[in-house]
Amino acid sequence: MSAVGKPITCTAAIAYEANKPLTVTEIVVDPPKAHEVRIKIVKTAVCHTDAYSLSGVDPEGLFPCVLGHEGSGIVESIGADVTNVKVGDHVIALYTAECGKCKFCLSGKTNLCGSVRATQGKGVMPDGTTRFHDKDGKPIYHFMGCSTFSQYTVVADVSLVAFDKSVSFEPTALLGCGVTTGYGAAIKTANIQKGDTVAVFGAGTVGLSVVQGAKSRGASKIIVVDLNNDKKDWSFEFGATDFVNPKELKDSEDIVSKLIEMTDGGLDFTFDCTGNVNVMRNALEACHKGWGQSIIIGVAAAGQEIATRPFQLVTGRVWRGSAFGGIKGRSEMGGLIKDYQSGTLKVDEFITGRRPFTEINAAFEDLHNGSCLRTVLDTST
Repeated sequence: MSAVGKPITCTAAIAYEANKPLTVTEIVVDPPKAHEVRIKIVKTAVCHTDAYSLSGVDPEGLFPCVLGHEGSGIVESIGADVTNVKVGDHVIALYTAECGKCKFCLSGKTNLCGSVRATQGKGVMPDGTTRFHDKDGKPIYHFMGCSTFSQYTVVADVSLVAFDKSVSFEPTALLGCGVTTGYGAAIKTANIQKGDTVAVFGAGTVGLSVVQGAKSRGASKIIVVDLNNDKKDWSFEFGATDFVNPKELKDSEDIVSKLIEMTDGGLDFTFDCTGNVNVMRNALEACHKGWGQSIIIGVAAAGQEIATRPFQLVTGRVWRGSAFGGIKGRSEMGGLIKDYQSGTLKVDEFITGRRPFTEINAAFEDLHNGSCLRTVLDTST
């Protein structure tokens, strides 16, 4: 019996308060309204951003909430005026929308879109209400416009993209955030060229995706900086030429001086994938005088600020930021999927664990384990 136009009762993982395990329970998911799409989530992965919001340091963190933003699934139903997808389409949920009509989209200068940003940050749909409710009818907030930690979710029509059904749900789920963010930062935001030198701070999924992007562009030196030696093999697997653990430097060295020494004056590009503001400073100051660029990808805790001596910038270094790798999710995701299909872009290699959805709290524990990159959850179990 079709549930089109009706509420659906399904299983979801609810974050009721900060620093507490998620509660796997039944919720009610309302039908989509105009310009909205209800998705049956098939696969979803746990990202550091989910853990960041659950920790309580996220200024936009709201409770109770359905977290999750790396997910793919099938369009179950559509609201009025939806024209970009149809029922049965396989889709990726996008936390960075693309309406194609707002000032940001029309500028050609950014992948940021202003169409749903204000309400998305408040945990509600564009009309200011939620589509999630508990069994008592109390509203539950949305997360990053996606909320993939639910068997069904509702997103704005500008916040999803269809993909060819020949591609499986696991890799496409990962393209919803981490892999795209790092790879895009390398090939689009930085636009690395053949022979450039690169340092990547933080060897998680985002950092290693920067590495593979730099390799695909022919970077001459790709240095991974991480405190965990267990990340060394992965770094080389994805294309690093060097691995440096700052804890193992000589007393007379710091990471900045070490990197400058390794690259005859500094890097062409550095990337912070840690969210640590002290690391961000090191990444900038390891850039080459005159032209080095440092790209900030990691999200710092609320209230944190970056600092450096202005002279670092006066002498030609550039600080930049990158969200979702500069990728426009609806118009450019197809290119990334082709890169994956051709073997240029590694995605499956990030999946270090698979669990049933009911083990989602264990998947969060996996994330904090140095031997894990991504755990994929099957929402049917």
